[in-house]
Amino acid sequence: MAYQYTDCKFVDIKNESDVVKRYFIKFPDEINFTFKPGQFVMLDLPIPAKYTNRAYSIASPPGNDNIFELAIVLNPEGKGTPFLFQNAEIGSTVKVSKALGKFTLPDPIDHDLCFICTGTGIAPLRSMLLHIYNKDIPHKNIYMIFGNRWEKDILYRKEMEDLAERNPEFKFIPVLSRKNDGWIGRTGYVHPVYEELFSDKRPATFFICGWKDMLNEARERIATMGYDKKQIRFESYD
Repeated sequence: MAYQYTDCKFVDIKNESDVVKRYFIKFPDEINFTFKPGQFVMLDLPIPAKYTNRAYSIASPPGNDNIFELAIVLNPEGKGTPFLFQNAEIGSTVKVSKALGKFTLPDPIDHDLCFICTGTGIAPLRSMLLHIYNKDIPHKNIYMIFGNRWEKDILYRKEMEDLAERNPEFKFIPVLSRKNDGWIGRTGYVHPVYEELFSDKRPATFFICGWKDMLNEARERIATMGYDKKQIRFESYD
């Protein structure tokens, strides 16, 4: 598929961990860049590859300043992320497509939402969550079940904890699969967590984003719990 690209600029770059960076990109003022929470953009990168475009979910909620955020994890075996980590600088240009994808919130939100993610798969779910609170969108309970290996990898942790503290209907549940000294939260994998939370089979919409193995297993398990596939939405990150 051929995409149309616009020359945009990096306006900020933050090192979030040893392998994750947050990139803030701005569309030119003469273009009104709009997107729905959960959508992604394609970046067309000057890399030596047959396909030079890469898809990245937008991590920020919609605003009116033409700036959006991407949370990107380094894949040393790839070509796209090493290029960004080594070459992207504040003020440098990058080619960006319009917003794409159908991984978006239901309207209205009349059931509980269960966000299940691993790694930078939290990006589109963060966009949805912040949009709900920024716009005071009516909603039920929201659960963010976030799987990582190490405590240092819990992206947006303070922001999520603060949101949960201010909004009792939002539950932030990080889950770590490796032994982390001093960790008192959930351990293992994300699957038992949502199976426990929704063992009563109440109406819910599940949004899954992250590593393909996790995603496929979650889809199977949630279906086995009795939920219809229309209630299970997903975005793969491999």
